Amino acid sequence: MASSGPDRPIIHGGMPTQLPDVDPDETQDWLRSLDQMVDERGRDRARYVMLRMLERSRERAVGMPALRSTDFINTIPPEREPEFPGDEDIERRIRWNAAVMVSRANRPGLGVGGHIATYQSAASLYEVGFNHFFRGKEHPGGGDQIYYQGHAAPGIYARSFLEGRFDESALNNFRQEKSQGEGKGLPSYPHPRLMSDYWEFPTVSMGLAAINSIYQARFNRYLENRGIKDTSEQHVWTFLGDGEMGEPESLGAIGLAAREQLDNLTFVVNCNLQQLDGPVRGNGKVIQELESFFLGAGWNVIKVVWGREWDDLLARDTTGALVNQMNRVPDGEFQTLSIETGAYNREHFFGPDPELAKIVEHLSDEDIEKLPRGGHDYRKVYAAFESARKHKGQPTVILAHTIKGWLLESFMARNATHQMKKLTNDDLKTFRDRLRIPITDEQIDSPDGAPYYHPGADHEDIRYMLERRRELGGSLPSRIVRAKPLTLPEEGAYADLRKGSGKQQIATTMAFVRLLREFMKDKQIGQRIVPIAPDEYRTFGMDSMFPSAKIYSPHGQTYESVDRKLLLAYKESEQGQLLHEGISEAGAAASAIAAGSAYATHGEPMIPVYLFYSMFGFQRTGDSFWAMADQLSRGFLVGATAGRTTLTGEGLQHADGHSPLIARTNPAVVHYDPAYAFEIAHIMRDGLRRMYGDSDHGGSSFGEDVIYYLTVYNEPINQPAEPEGVDVEGILKGAHRYAASPIEGDAPARILASGVSVPWALQAQATLAEEYGVAAEVWSVTSWNELAREAEAAERWNFNHLAEEPRTPWITTKLGEGGPTIAVSDYMRAVPDQISRWVPGTWTSLGADGFGFADTRAGARRYFQIDAESIVVAVLASLGREGRIDAKVAQEAFDSLRIDDPTAVAGVKQEGADA
Repeated sequence: MASSGPDRPIIHGGMPTQLPDVDPDETQDWLRSLDQMVDERGRDRARYVMLRMLERSRERAVGMPALRSTDFINTIPPEREPEFPGDEDIERRIRWNAAVMVSRANRPGLGVGGHIATYQSAASLYEVGFNHFFRGKEHPGGGDQIYYQGHAAPGIYARSFLEGRFDESALNNFRQEKSQGEGKGLPSYPHPRLMSDYWEFPTVSMGLAAINSIYQARFNRYLENRGIKDTSEQHVWTFLGDGEMGEPESLGAIGLAAREQLDNLTFVVNCNLQQLDGPVRGNGKVIQELESFFLGAGWNVIKVVWGREWDDLLARDTTGALVNQMNRVPDGEFQTLSIETGAYNREHFFGPDPELAKIVEHLSDEDIEKLPRGGHDYRKVYAAFESARKHKGQPTVILAHTIKGWLLESFMARNATHQMKKLTNDDLKTFRDRLRIPITDEQIDSPDGAPYYHPGADHEDIRYMLERRRELGGSLPSRIVRAKPLTLPEEGAYADLRKGSGKQQIATTMAFVRLLREFMKDKQIGQRIVPIAPDEYRTFGMDSMFPSAKIYSPHGQTYESVDRKLLLAYKESEQGQLLHEGISEAGAAASAIAAGSAYATHGEPMIPVYLFYSMFGFQRTGDSFWAMADQLSRGFLVGATAGRTTLTGEGLQHADGHSPLIARTNPAVVHYDPAYAFEIAHIMRDGLRRMYGDSDHGGSSFGEDVIYYLTVYNEPINQPAEPEGVDVEGILKGAHRYAASPIEGDAPARILASGVSVPWALQAQATLAEEYGVAAEVWSVTSWNELAREAEAAERWNFNHLAEEPRTPWITTKLGEGGPTIAVSDYMRAVPDQISRWVPGTWTSLGADGFGFADTRAGARRYFQIDAESIVVAVLASLGREGRIDAKVAQEAFDSLRIDDPTAVAGVKQEGADA
């Protein structure tokens, strides 16, 4: 054999190209043996032996690198399959009701849609799970957590119907949640907010189920490692589509699952080779591609590709011709082969190679046509699930080869399947025959449409189904709230924020963190606080928590940190409380979802406090916050470094001028934009009460299903002490008068300001009084959003009670008659403009509209015309338009203060520069 030299390629990929050979003679013996095998037995035999050697080396813990992919065959060979303990005929019949339900939902005059094909491809996967693996809420270990594929919801409803959880009218009201009466319809997809005692996880926003389930499995370990709950017997099962795996979130966190050895997690990818409108990888092989991704990330991969009828053919494949063909054929061709005749398959799949043709010469064309995909074979699926649940040290992904619309004659594997909703009577009759459902042709042809199939509560099929669920811990899906209200912190926890900061300047972000530290020390709720940040703990001044609370790591800290000699050294611990998510807002949001719903999933109320760069919250992970709301999660989202001009040294992409508007679109999010620490104290106290205290909202005595979102700033100011007799109701409703006019005046002007703009408003108030003799009062608007919501609710009530005395929006009554109103914030004008029509008198808003940029705070605020001087001019201009002062005064002020010139403040030293 020729030795390696300069004319020979260097082989990488885990090969020993640069390691010394301690026994060259022994090495040459092995290499000569391989050469001889290739020469005498062929490449296929040599390949087989090499793969077996690799397998044995792993069994002996030699530590060989993983293959990037394996052959396109089942991972578990027939001889290692456990006996299937179920009844396949019984478990198959559920498909009928799912198809009929969607077909009925598309009857003439209704046509509300629905999806048939996804569940038909995945039904075997679900039935094996329901009957043999998925543990319910009554299981002694606490029960499993299952993320159902969104488009498969009809099949899950159909199963619940057979279990007696729904009647026929519920199935007939699929996708009619209001028109048939409140609570009588079924939602399209898994939505806990719409069915809060049934669905547990929202999954139809594709990609989020994958990342959220990873962080759910991780949070289960977090609870266990911190001693809050034993979750060792709880498993997370996540059902995904192969097309869905194209979403970045689907694969974005698989490395975390492997790194933290989440063997309590199994992905089941329903690989029917189709996305919504066509093949996933028509020219490639998506199962092989996904296998490479997951193997590279460190997962245990189990492929379920071929049904049991292929076992005999593979046993006959002594030359490797069949395996080679399976490896070669792309998905687009397999999609075609799955719906063509046996004769077509014989000619196009087996025919080109004489060795292949010989393998199937004993089979009829009908036999070839019936050769099944592995994802529909209960025995193969059971073996995969059993292996996944027993596997230790890694998460598992099961890649199950299926056919979209399986058993539906005109649906199977068609590119348009996702849009196909209605079955013809001939389709239904063929489907009935394949499932052996005792329904007649006359019943199917009746004007009312094909009936549902329910053989009665005493039938063996139903008894079998119910008995399997009893043994596994009760029916699923199921969402049960067992949590009790928490004992919340006493008033002393808020004292520090209420007394102000004295001569010290602190930003509202720091004030919030101080309160958070008090919460974490509380004997009742301290251990239930879950601080979450995406690699920004030091930015938010939270590094002081490192030594005491520590950063959660399932492996502890196996190294000496570079800053170990510092007082605030980085410290990881298996019992750590801080979730430090790296540079991943999506991961941090997923942790917030898992923690915020633990009161339901685990019966353990946990309080997530997720802090993030304000710009990278609702803008970047808004869809995750929708999932958080849909999952009925609770907790605190904190947009630190808020505002468009407060962090201007960072520039455009960090300048948040619009997050309150995005938050406003989410009905569950309660947004506050506090100016001062004492406001934060009242808001947080109320948030804990509403979400974790006694409540009759949301159908539970345990809190309300809302999420608190606070925007806080990094600009240090002297935090004032709480004013005596402060209007707490106003703070919580959304606005309170913070400073009356320092001078008397008829109908003084009102300056409504929020967050970091309140100090500018106070400065403007003083200037107006001292230099222009104008009276103005300053209101701190803690929530433009909540004011607008309350006003809209009043309008809606009025619309629905036309004969009754109309209600007046709270802000209208609160403000009363007065002079002109100037609204200002560090956000775009659309934020305060939400309430403009309910404010008496003339309205002017100032805001930071447009793109942000890097500059000083003073320069940026002058550019956007929202600083104190701009407020002064705005008040004067409003008074001038009303004829209460000479209109020239405003123009003179504009000119003298150079309101249109950012360079006018370029040399001004800013109070409270960035710390």
